[in-house]
Amino acid sequence: MAKVAAKAKEPKVRKKQTLGMKLLTVIFTVVSVFYVMPVFIVLMNSFKTNAGIATNLYAFPNAETFNQFSNYIKGMTFANYPFYMSALWSVFITVGGVTLILICTSMCAWYIQRSNTIVCKIIYYLCIFSMVVPFQMVMYPLSKTADTLHLDTPWGILVMYLGFGAGLAVFMFAGFVRSIPIEIEEAADVDGAGPLRTFFQVVLPIMKPTFISIAILETMWIWNDYLLPYLVLKKGVYKTIPIHMQYLNGSYGQTDNGAIMALVVLSIVPIVAFYFACQKYIIEGVVSGAVKG
Repeated sequence: MAKVAAKAKEPKVRKKQTLGMKLLTVIFTVVSVFYVMPVFIVLMNSFKTNAGIATNLYAFPNAETFNQFSNYIKGMTFANYPFYMSALWSVFITVGGVTLILICTSMCAWYIQRSNTIVCKIIYYLCIFSMVVPFQMVMYPLSKTADTLHLDTPWGILVMYLGFGAGLAVFMFAGFVRSIPIEIEEAADVDGAGPLRTFFQVVLPIMKPTFISIAILETMWIWNDYLLPYLVLKKGVYKTIPIHMQYLNGSYGQTDNGAIMALVVLSIVPIVAFYFACQKYIIEGVVSGAVKG
């Protein structure tokens, strides 16, 4: 009798779960629409005239407001500084900064966890502390230091991105390294592998989920960053995409909204494509780096 009663309750429980899942699906679908709507509005207004944008931001382009590709052309050729140069500098700084952060912080986190000395613990907690220091507190001395040491170039700014991005990366890498069995590295040592070979051929492949998730987070941060390049890079010589867009803001409140939105569309396409290509690793990497151990 008890078995029969249990079987009779199962369909009701499953039905409640199914209804709950459907309700959550509807809720999150609506939330997703609200998140995607600003991107759609920017894309729509990138084909409208400034007057059409000012009149009705949410209206579709019509015969009077449709500007074809004029906004894209103006944004890419504004102020005698071609957009492709800004894009190239953004790509260089993003790829170089992310590569430097990944290599240096992954090796640092691995050494910290395997050495387990007082000095390593101090370095680890300093990296954690750096995450809570607001950028506004250090931006003035940072800009002065960059000028003094001649770091106001795309090559010099990579060192600064390493410093600002090291805290989160070391924290996540260190959390993941704790979950790696030390016996795997001991076996590599028995086979004659040195520290570098052990790290790059044994440890690094195991760290792939965290490696990719950190790469995504750091790429989105550096690619969209405006303040640090604006403070550090030589004015008029090096421009990233956010700085290029800022120059479309004229004096006395005159702003070319159409050209700005066109450049926003061009700037988000590569980063969104990169995100969708690697998004499956984000949750796996974050969970493994923050929970394991």
